[in-house]
Amino acid sequence: MHPIYNMMSFFKKLFEKKKEKEIISDDDFTQDQYDRDYELKQQGLENVLGKMHNTVGHAVVPFYLGGSVDLYYFSNHIDGTGIATMELLDPNGNGPKPNRLGTYELVAFTREPYNTEEDSNTAFKLMESRICNIFTAIGNYSFNTVLNPNSTYQASTEQGDRRYIIFDNYTPENKIFKIGERNHHLLLCMDIFSSELDFAKLNGSNQLFTLLKKAGHYPYSDLNRESVA
Repeated sequence: MHPIYNMMSFFKKLFEKKKEKEIISDDDFTQDQYDRDYELKQQGLENVLGKMHNTVGHAVVPFYLGGSVDLYYFSNHIDGTGIATMELLDPNGNGPKPNRLGTYELVAFTREPYNTEEDSNTAFKLMESRICNIFTAIGNYSFNTVLNPNSTYQASTEQGDRRYIIFDNYTPENKIFKIGERNHHLLLCMDIFSSELDFAKLNGSNQLFTLLKKAGHYPYSDLNRESVA
């Protein structure tokens, strides 16, 4: 039985600067429904991203209580590590405000190989922390704002750093993220440079994706590279 679903009901969240949230519970789901939903969600993610690690990056404070999202890791898809959420969608498929494709979970990638070292200053741990912060901000924001593929987002960390995100519908080899018979999608969150965000706004996101793919940077969020714009 997964720890998230031991306690979790569906909660809508309002993300504001001070992280104040209006929380609305939905108690219509049984524990068995949550457990079955978790199994089907894992199967859906693995169909797109390959086998999931049996280690979960659990938040100290659960997401629905105002903490961070839990992280789920995938190393058998592309070089490096894929990281995804599993807490945005409830057993009925509701969660984020539907975009033009429907509802979704989040995914991001780092070139760093997955590891469980306790040193928080390793390259992987630093990327993991950055992606967790991005996912948590976007996850909260998504409950009352429509976030479409090809759109952009700007976030500030608690340390005051700016993050520039571009979204894409992630469908490698045309594989679609499904939970049982329900079609959803994986919304790729790609950390980019401010100059690349400006380029996307001026020329369109698809042109930026073309440049990123040509340079071999897509779909990674690592910024230890040169800007393509």
